[in-house]
Amino acid sequence: MKIEEIKKEIDALSDPKNAEFFLKLNPTAKTPCAGVRIPQMRILAKKIAKDNYREFLDNNPLDSFEMELLQVLVIGYAKDDINVLLEYLRKIIPTIHDWSVNDSLCQTFKIAKKYPQETYNLLMEFKDSKKEYEVRVVAIMLMSQFLNDEYIDRVINVLNSLYTDSYYSRMGVAWAVATVMAKYPAKCIDYMNSPNNHLDEWTYNKSIQKMKESFRVDKADIHKIVKAK
Repeated sequence: MKIEEIKKEIDALSDPKNAEFFLKLNPTAKTPCAGVRIPQMRILAKKIAKDNYREFLDNNPLDSFEMELLQVLVIGYAKDDINVLLEYLRKIIPTIHDWSVNDSLCQTFKIAKKYPQETYNLLMEFKDSKKEYEVRVVAIMLMSQFLNDEYIDRVINVLNSLYTDSYYSRMGVAWAVATVMAKYPAKCIDYMNSPNNHLDEWTYNKSIQKMKESFRVDKADIHKIVKAK
């Protein structure tokens, strides 16, 4: 599909009321939003991914929220050599500036489960970043694709080392830690009680709050965290 055709589809699916709602939830968004609903965007992205997806990714002007979202969804849905997809991933991560695009990328890049080491290695290129959304990509991608027996210890170590001085990076790490608690409670309790826990106070407390809000976390386990209130 040509860029012009894609933009026409977006215009046809636009919803001004949804756009207004979206912008309230995404205060860091920097581009216009047409208000197309996410399920419709996923359908469009799958269509592009089955076509000449590289032409789209190479020529996407990224001039609206929908075009930014399509970029990450198409990267996630495309079937290609992992190294090609990782290169597109490497290029798009530094451009992300809102949590919706960020989290959609991480949740959709499921090829990471087939090529975990290659994807993990790429994420480690951003591990020491001080940029808010590069940090959030690492946290949410680890949470979405790497919570398994092989990677759990590495996930905890990385979450413990991420630079979190911004709201969306902190929230990403807190969400990831709470999800670790849901899947690996014993390991998470040990981590939260460890003197080597380097989470800042805000992120630590937010992690506990998210555990309390989660239906997947046993509330009795939360009481085993010494600092849990």
